[in-house]
Amino acid sequence: MLARPETGGHDREIVLSGLGVSRGIAIGVLYLHDSGTISVPERRVAASLLDAECLRFTEAASMASHQVEQLQDKAGRLGGSAGEELGYLLEAYHQMLRGSRLIRGVERRIRGERINAEAAVQQEINEIVHGFEAMDDAYLSARVADIRDIGRRLLRNLTDTTYRPFTALPGNAVIVAEEMTPADTALLDPRRVAGLATVMGGAEGHTAIMARSLNLPSVLGIADLLAGVRGGETIVVDGGNGLVIINPLPATIGHYRRERAAFLRQRRVLGRLRDVPAVTRDGARIVLQANMELPNEVPSVLESGAEGIGLLRSEFLFMNRDDVPSEDEQYQVLRDVVERMGGRCVTIRTFDAGGDKLAPALGCTIGPNPSLGLRAIRLGLARQDLLEAQLAAILRASAHGPVRILIPMIATVGELRVTREVMNRVIRRLRKAGTAMADPPPPLGAMIEIPGAALSADSIAWHADFFAIGTNDLTQYTLAIDRSDEAVAHLYNPLHPAVLRLIQFSAEAATRARIPVCVCGEVAGDPRFTALLLGLGIRDLSMTTSNVPVVKNRIRSLDLGGAIRCAQRIMEQSDGGHIVRILDGFNAGEE
Repeated sequence: MLARPETGGHDREIVLSGLGVSRGIAIGVLYLHDSGTISVPERRVAASLLDAECLRFTEAASMASHQVEQLQDKAGRLGGSAGEELGYLLEAYHQMLRGSRLIRGVERRIRGERINAEAAVQQEINEIVHGFEAMDDAYLSARVADIRDIGRRLLRNLTDTTYRPFTALPGNAVIVAEEMTPADTALLDPRRVAGLATVMGGAEGHTAIMARSLNLPSVLGIADLLAGVRGGETIVVDGGNGLVIINPLPATIGHYRRERAAFLRQRRVLGRLRDVPAVTRDGARIVLQANMELPNEVPSVLESGAEGIGLLRSEFLFMNRDDVPSEDEQYQVLRDVVERMGGRCVTIRTFDAGGDKLAPALGCTIGPNPSLGLRAIRLGLARQDLLEAQLAAILRASAHGPVRILIPMIATVGELRVTREVMNRVIRRLRKAGTAMADPPPPLGAMIEIPGAALSADSIAWHADFFAIGTNDLTQYTLAIDRSDEAVAHLYNPLHPAVLRLIQFSAEAATRARIPVCVCGEVAGDPRFTALLLGLGIRDLSMTTSNVPVVKNRIRSLDLGGAIRCAQRIMEQSDGGHIVRILDGFNAGEE
C-alpha cells in the first residue's frame, strides 16, 4: 500500500488493499456514504414511567417493522437472485423485530435497570454483537452487520433521526463507507452504482452476497479507507485482486479500462458455458456443483450451470432465534429448496453449530475452545432429539427430489455408525406413520475435515455412502492455524504437503470403497487448483456459484492425463515452494 500524502487533498495515486468479495472492475466517482452514527443518551427512568418507556420502545419496533416491509417491496422490484437474497434477509429482520431475544432483552433492561429505551437498545445490541463476533464460524459471525443494522433502525426511530442515504448519488458512483448494510442495498439503483468499498465486512456477510448477486465489483475490509478521502474523486475498484485506487494516474485508468473490457468479454464467454458439460479435452466428465448458505441462492445456482447443490449448510435454520426450529419448519424450508432445484441433487449437511453462542439455545454449554468442542455431529449425538428432528425433515424433503445427507466433523467410524442407527430409527418412525420419503432412503455421507478422519478414511469409507472433503477445516486443523487470525493467516496453505497427502489418501480410500468423493472447500472453486484436484482423482467439485463457470472453463482447457502427471510430480515433493512452482508452471502451460 502506498503512503498517503500529508496534505489534505490527494496529489498522487493511492493504492489500498482489502478483501475482494465480488469480481470485476469499477471506474467511477467516489461517493462517501454515512451509515448514520447516532448519539445515544443514557438516563434513569422513574418506576412510574417504565410502562410508558416500554410502550415507546414497542412503537419504535413497530415503526421499524413497517420500514422493513417497505424495503421488502423495493427488494421485490430488484428481481433475480439479488431480490430474493434481500427478501430473505429482510424477512429475518422482521423476525428480529417480533418477540425475538433482542426485543425481549431490551424490555428486560428497561424494567430491570430502569434505563431509557435508547440505552437499553444500545446495550443489548452490543451484547449480541459481542456474542456473534466470538463465534467460530465465518458465516455466523458475519451476521454482526445485520444485528447492528436493526439496532440503528430502532435508535433512529427512538431519537427521531432522519436517515436519507443516496439522495445525491452521482452517475457511475462507487460507494465508499465504513460499513454498507444489506438493507441499504434495497435503496440503491444498480444502474447508477458501479462498485463498493468499505472498511468493514467479509466474504461471508450479506453485503458481500448482495454485491455478488448485483454483479457489483466490491472490496471490503480496507482498514484505512476513509483516511482523508473526498467525495467526487476518481476511484477504481478491482474486485478480483482486492485493490482500491484513489486518484488514479491516467496510465492506471487506461490499464483498468482494458482490464474491465477483458473481464466483461470473459464473463460473456463464460455465460455461454452454462449448459455446456464440464469435460476435459481427453473426454473426462467432471461434476460441478454449488455450495449454498441460504435458500434464496437457488436462482444463482441454476443460473451458474451447477449440476446440483454439493453443500447446503443448514445453520441458517437456527439463526436469530432463542429456540430451535421444529421438524415441520425445517421440512418446509428444505422441501422448497429441493423442489426449486428441479430434480438436481441437493446435499444437505446437518447443523454444524455448537461450541459458540448458539449453544445455550441448543441446551448445552460453551467449551473453552469452540473449534475443538461440542459442535457438529458431536452435538447431534449428544442431543439426539435435535439430530432426529433434522434427519426427519431431510428424509421428508427427499420425497420431492434427490437428496443426500452429509454429516459434518466425523472423526471415527463409531460416530458414523451411531448416526446411521439414529437415521434408521427415524426412517422406521416415518414409515410407521405413512410419511412419504425417498425409497431407497437418501445416501448418508461423511465430511472429511479432521486429519484423524482422513487417516482413517479406509475404515470410514466402508460405512459411508459418499465422502465430501472440506479442505478449509482440513487445512486449518492439519496446520494448527486459525485463518481468521491476522497474525498467522499468511501461514494457511492448502498446498502444504501434509494437506495434499490427506486429500489424496481420502480420495484413494473412496475409490477403493467405490463411493463418490467430492471436494467442497475453497480450493474447489479456484481454477489454480483444478488440475491438481483432478490429478488426485477428484471428479466432483462444489463451490460458490460465481466460480462454477470459471472452473468449468479451466476444466475444458485441461488434458486429464497431463493433470495426473502433474499431481504425481507434486506428491513426490516435500517442499511447499517446489509444489507451488510445479503447479503454477503447469497452469502456465509449461508442463
